[in-house]
Amino acid sequence: MLARPEKIACFIDHTLLKAEATEKDILSLCAEALEYRFKSVCVNPGRVAAAAGALAGSEVAVCAVAGFPLGAGATGVKAAEAAGAVRAGASEIDMVINVGLLKDGRDDLVHNDVRMVVEAVAAENPGALVKAIIETCYLTLAEKKAACLICELAGARFIKTSTGTGPAGTTVEDIKLIRETVSPGTGIKASGGIKTLDQALKMIAAGATRIGTSSGVSIMKQLTERQK
Repeated sequence: MLARPEKIACFIDHTLLKAEATEKDILSLCAEALEYRFKSVCVNPGRVAAAAGALAGSEVAVCAVAGFPLGAGATGVKAAEAAGAVRAGASEIDMVINVGLLKDGRDDLVHNDVRMVVEAVAAENPGALVKAIIETCYLTLAEKKAACLICELAGARFIKTSTGTGPAGTTVEDIKLIRETVSPGTGIKASGGIKTLDQALKMIAAGATRIGTSSGVSIMKQLTERQK
C-alpha cells in the first residue's frame, strides 16, 4: 500500500536552484510548497528573503545552499554565505563539502570547512541545521564513508548525496551505504536525478529521510493518480 500523500510530502525539499529563476518563479515554488505541504523549499541565498516572506507563519521551512555547486571556495566565504542566508530567514543550510580536499586525504581541512559553517549557522540561529553535500558521484566507496564520518563529527545534521549538477545523481546503493555508516540520528537527504514517485519511494525505503527534488509537484501528482 502506498503512503498517504502527506506522508510523502513531508520528505520533500522542493527545490529551485536555476541561475535564471526569477522572483516570480520563487513565489510560485513557495505556493506549491504550501499547497502540497512540502518540508521545505530549497533556494539560492539571494532568494531566501523572498521565500521566507512568502512562507511566513507556515510550517514550510526555507533551505538555502552554501558553496554551491562546487564546494571549492574559501571556507570563510562559505561560512559567511551560510550565516547570511540564516539571517535572511533560512533555517536549513545545504553546504557542499570541498571534494578536492577529501580526495587529497586532508580530512582535517574538510572537517574544519564543515565545522566552520555549522558554527556560523548556530551563531545566527541555534535551531538551524546544516546538511553536508558530499557529491557521491565523485567519490570511491572508502571516500564516501570517510566523508560521512567527517561531516557527522563536524556537526552536520544530515548527509546529502548530490548537488544535482555532477555527472550522476543519487543511487539506492549510496543511501544504503550512508545509512550503514552514520549514526541513527543523522538524517540522509537523497538528491540528484529524483523525478518519479518510484525513485522517491525506493530512496525512502533505503533510509533517506529527505528527498531533494525539483519534481515534487510531479511526484505528488503521480501518487494521486496511482491511488485512484
